[in-house]
Amino acid sequence: MPGTIHQLVQTMESIAPTAHAAEWDNTGLLVGDSEWSLDTAVLTIDLTMDVLEEVEEAGADAVIAYHPPIFSGLKRLVADDPVSAVVLRAAASRIALYSPHTALDAAPGGMTDWLAEGVGSGTVSPIEHATELGSHERCKVVTYVPHDAVDAVRSAMGDAGAGTIGDYTHCSTSIENEGTFIGGTGSDPAVGSAGQLERINERRLMMVSSNRGLPAVLAALRAAHPYEEPPMHVIPLVERPMADTGVGRILHLAEPKSTGDAVSSLKSHLGVSTLRVAEGRGGPERHEHVGLCPGAGGSLLDEAAARGCTLFVTGEMRHHDVLSAVDRGITVVLAGHTNTERGYLPHLRDRLSAAMPDCEFTVSTRDRTPWTDA
Repeated sequence: MPGTIHQLVQTMESIAPTAHAAEWDNTGLLVGDSEWSLDTAVLTIDLTMDVLEEVEEAGADAVIAYHPPIFSGLKRLVADDPVSAVVLRAAASRIALYSPHTALDAAPGGMTDWLAEGVGSGTVSPIEHATELGSHERCKVVTYVPHDAVDAVRSAMGDAGAGTIGDYTHCSTSIENEGTFIGGTGSDPAVGSAGQLERINERRLMMVSSNRGLPAVLAALRAAHPYEEPPMHVIPLVERPMADTGVGRILHLAEPKSTGDAVSSLKSHLGVSTLRVAEGRGGPERHEHVGLCPGAGGSLLDEAAARGCTLFVTGEMRHHDVLSAVDRGITVVLAGHTNTERGYLPHLRDRLSAAMPDCEFTVSTRDRTPWTDA
């Protein structure tokens, strides 16, 4: 039984969540209808007209193009524009287009982790960590409740949506607390008398809430709380860095390597015969920390250097950025933009095939770097 484009989108989301793509990127389903059927999909780095003709000849229903075919804000789709012509022709042929791009870079087990494997074994962490915070955890609501009313207030807040964390509801924390107050002349305190300093044993109750649900949560708190003026503190929560997801990677090698050894290993991994190497002035003979980013990763060099990297591997960098790195003792290895990306496609094909066994996934044979050796 054939699959659907919707299933493909779901599977790609499980492999490379688009929420972790760069803000400037254009990822996800770019052309197509989620209800279209899917028997065959072709993987490519760039969707050129040559690749699209290959896709049409194969009768494929979808293309997973690592680089987004729609990227810089197309204002029209016309056949005489080379960029939009490919998109227009795919749409006319009912061929869906999906792009993971930086989402696949950021994901654990994605393109950047694969690139790091080419240098050597060790532990990896993102250069810039992606962050996460569930929509129901945007703020923390704190209140102070007498012991005999804690359960009622917790339940009311939970029923209103507070304390939702993943698949769990009514999550809370409470700790012992001593509260004090002096009621004004017009007050009617639930405990003690107006005009006197009162001390009361309470529980400090804390529950997370979404921003949208906050008004209902506070209304429920107020209705269930025995105090005339319930204490309510709303504390915004910041995004949490993810340990294994984000832009670039820092590889802490299990065994330090010389530049020559790292280059030799990387050439074998990428299937290339040459790499461009700019040796850092006064750098170490052996490298312990390596920064990596597929494609064009020059913007990550400063942070990688600050994290102790003395070797930096990417596809391409600006000339003066390379010179700056060399002056700082950092060795730069450039493999060519798509050479740092294309070798991952067979791994992605295998992951998709395992997740969607009723569909056929192939890697384009016409997708190639535009450069030739002369």
